[in-house]
Amino acid sequence: MTEQETLYAIALSFVPRMNLLNRKMLFEDLGSATEIFEHRRDLKEIVPNASKATLEALATMDMHLKRAEEELAFAQAGHIQCIGFNDEAYPARLRECPDAPILLYYRGTSSLNSQHIISMVGTRQITPYGKDICREFVKELKRLCPDTLVVSGLAYGVDIHCHRAALEQDMETVGVLAHGLDQIYPRMHRDTAVRMVQQGGLLTEFPSRSNADKKNFVQRNRIVAGMADATIVVESAQKGGSLITAEIAESYGRDIFAFPGRVGDTYSEGCNNLIRSNRAGLITCAEDFVRAMGWETEVQIHQQLSQGLQQELFPNLSEEEQRIVNALTGTDSKQINILAVDTNIPIGKLTSLLFNLEMKGVVRLLSGGCYRLV
Repeated sequence: MTEQETLYAIALSFVPRMNLLNRKMLFEDLGSATEIFEHRRDLKEIVPNASKATLEALATMDMHLKRAEEELAFAQAGHIQCIGFNDEAYPARLRECPDAPILLYYRGTSSLNSQHIISMVGTRQITPYGKDICREFVKELKRLCPDTLVVSGLAYGVDIHCHRAALEQDMETVGVLAHGLDQIYPRMHRDTAVRMVQQGGLLTEFPSRSNADKKNFVQRNRIVAGMADATIVVESAQKGGSLITAEIAESYGRDIFAFPGRVGDTYSEGCNNLIRSNRAGLITCAEDFVRAMGWETEVQIHQQLSQGLQQELFPNLSEEEQRIVNALTGTDSKQINILAVDTNIPIGKLTSLLFNLEMKGVVRLLSGGCYRLV
């Protein structure tokens, strides 16, 4: 996205009295924020069905250019990506939603188009049962489908426990905020947010100087639901923001899952109701979820293809060299003593074989006597 397009997209996001649906529809009709700006005065000729309210709102777009310039400068100084609706980096799943934002602000390292993305939501009054679910589910998910991106809202309760569980398992996790990237709310989650920028990211549609107002959280929930393949409700009372997120996900045609709880437990009533009404699939572990999504087959196929690719890449290996390559496949690295056990090759001979593999450009020696595939 060019700087000019970014500037006009920011300015368009500041235009009042334009709801999310109208703003997206207008963007799709004209194709870019630049086109909208250039035709803000003769829009009726291009979009005959444009409402009077839309025309009046766009007439104020010039007034927001100075504020847009300030926001763009803030983003550039803070290494914040301004991701436009047409950008390749824009979450493709979210783009399908009728009320998707035309602009997102993002600070992080993860792709927002990972192969597998889940949203985990729930009550802010998390119980020990809910904490155990977050920890164990993410731990098992790492084993079954390690490339999954975990999305939540950085709020108290289930949200923050899901983020921290992902970080502990070296999985990427993105927090969707209800305010600008010039602050972190709640403040006590700042340290976690800092870690997430290096192992996931922080995402919002709100510019700087936006407060964490109540209405923003409901608006934020549609991004949490829209950018994921499925929404998982961990714990919820009869009413709450997590049920709103599940409802939004349902309206988008996305899968919803919930963990059941004991009858009568306040913070399991929402989950139990979702399951009873057949609005959510019942899961008790990550294996249930992965199987329900059909991801288990995808992962197996990927592993088979990876193993086959390794054999194609290194066709001239001896049987023992191939055993070393197989032992390193699918891992970041292994220490030589572990490799000796995994391959059943004595250390002395293994050292010689590893040296040969280094010369062939197949493996690389790391610090601490660890090896990995190139």
